[in-house]
Amino acid sequence: MAAGALAFGAALAPAPQASAQGLTLLNVSYDPTRELYREYNAWFTDWWEAQGNPRPTIQTSHGGSGAQARAVIDGLAAHVVTLALAGDIDAIATRTDLIPEDWQSQLPHNASPYTSTIVFLVREGNPRDIQDWDDLIADGIEVITPNPKTSGGARWNYLAAWGYAQENGLDPQEFVGQIYRNVPVLDTAARGSTTTFVQRGLGDVLLAWENEAYLALAELGEDQFDIIVPSVSVLAEPPVALVPGHLTDDNLRTLATAYLEQLYSPEAQAIALRHYYRAWDTSVAAPEDIARFPEVNRLSIDYFGGWAEAQPLHFGDGGIFDQIYQGQ
Repeated sequence: MAAGALAFGAALAPAPQASAQGLTLLNVSYDPTRELYREYNAWFTDWWEAQGNPRPTIQTSHGGSGAQARAVIDGLAAHVVTLALAGDIDAIATRTDLIPEDWQSQLPHNASPYTSTIVFLVREGNPRDIQDWDDLIADGIEVITPNPKTSGGARWNYLAAWGYAQENGLDPQEFVGQIYRNVPVLDTAARGSTTTFVQRGLGDVLLAWENEAYLALAELGEDQFDIIVPSVSVLAEPPVALVPGHLTDDNLRTLATAYLEQLYSPEAQAIALRHYYRAWDTSVAAPEDIARFPEVNRLSIDYFGGWAEAQPLHFGDGGIFDQIYQGQ
């Protein structure tokens, strides 16, 4: 995989020069990428200018992945989208003429420049002895996770729990329902749930993007929290896509194309690793960033029938999540 990403990066030609001055690019992204894109945007603007182009302005919007997709559908003029799951970009492609339906074939690795997974963040010393998904259904355990109707990360959380149940011969709907009975509050986005757990002090365990869990340790100290890697999780592939319907200017399209292509460059891949994402290309990454991630059984979205099946079945109006949550 790394070799494929390297080959792609080597094939990238310097971006054609843009004649327009003051180009502004809007990246509509999901909550846990704030720190990643802050650093990548700074690196990219330097790189773009070094190609002989006018220095651009990169703006980034953050929110729950599902909510961000709906904002684009409702008129938010994104030039690129970098969301939590392919189903959210598919929704834009299906409900508007802004993105072609074959968007995922236009960049390597199904248009996912980095991957992640779902882990547990617990308080220092793991006082409730939470080791795996079956510990989350115990009486008195408070689980913090966002709302899968608005958050892409929450959908990965839900599917990881569903996959654990299936892999262990349990009734997945009943098992996931038991977990949600232990959820005291549903924030709208992953970053909101992190704030609820870390800053407000609610809950015994946070179901978190792996990068969010490591970020909490880095910012607040390893003496505050522990990361628990469950026996089964998911292969989360946050994808990226151009929004051609908003790229009517050739110079802006050139800028937006380079912005996404350069995410696969060795330098940008090192940035992703530095921000606790699992990157494809480790050629210039720091050794400690490469060694950080443990092995885990990560179920791909194909395990759940792909997003075309999983989205309406589990998260559509009247779907299994609605049945679980409204029945509580």
